[in-house]
Amino acid sequence: MQASNFQLLIYAIPALVLAISLHEMMHSVAGYWLGDDTARLHGRLSLNPLKHIDPLTTIALPLILVLAGLPPFAAAKPVPINTSRLKFEEFGMALVGLAGPLTNLLLAIIFIIVLKLIDPSGASYLGQSQIMVGGSYLIGFLGYSVLINIGLFVFNMIPFPPLDGSRVLYALAPEFLQNIMMQIERMGFTAILLFMFIAFPVISPLIMGAQQMLIRLLV
Repeated sequence: MQASNFQLLIYAIPALVLAISLHEMMHSVAGYWLGDDTARLHGRLSLNPLKHIDPLTTIALPLILVLAGLPPFAAAKPVPINTSRLKFEEFGMALVGLAGPLTNLLLAIIFIIVLKLIDPSGASYLGQSQIMVGGSYLIGFLGYSVLINIGLFVFNMIPFPPLDGSRVLYALAPEFLQNIMMQIERMGFTAILLFMFIAFPVISPLIMGAQQMLIRLLV
């Protein structure tokens, strides 16, 4: 059967917390490996979700989007990085940025492999972007974990500051574009809200198409 809103919450919340915690921790790990221990000193080199999550932007916002049938988007507390201490300069920051979404992609691959091994029919429904739940909590958790991690991967790879994909674009961009991106990044979460209300409605078919393509490819 398909998940009710209550079932959706009990499956989606743990999946989302795990996805966000690993995403943020791997930003911190990448920064530490590249020579900056700022995140470690702030306690962010941790799997403890309380170190990373924000009740409004990490939990409430993505759940509202999921309940509304929209791609999930979540924002955790920013990971503090001292770019002057990173190896490879802008390219080091690009690697730190990539660490989070690539972790989500890897998690999606792992979860879908496990799902295909224990419930091939559940995996086939997932290929149609549907979650089927029944007597097993694990099946529902795995299904939502795949969708949420794919959603976080695709969304965070958009090259718009302060999303992770912008770190890669910044490393490759000419100076005038870097200056524009820095001005947008200074706006913080306001820039994300403007993006969600202005640009996202235009590009959402592309984002949802990319998510569905990835899910079908993995299935």
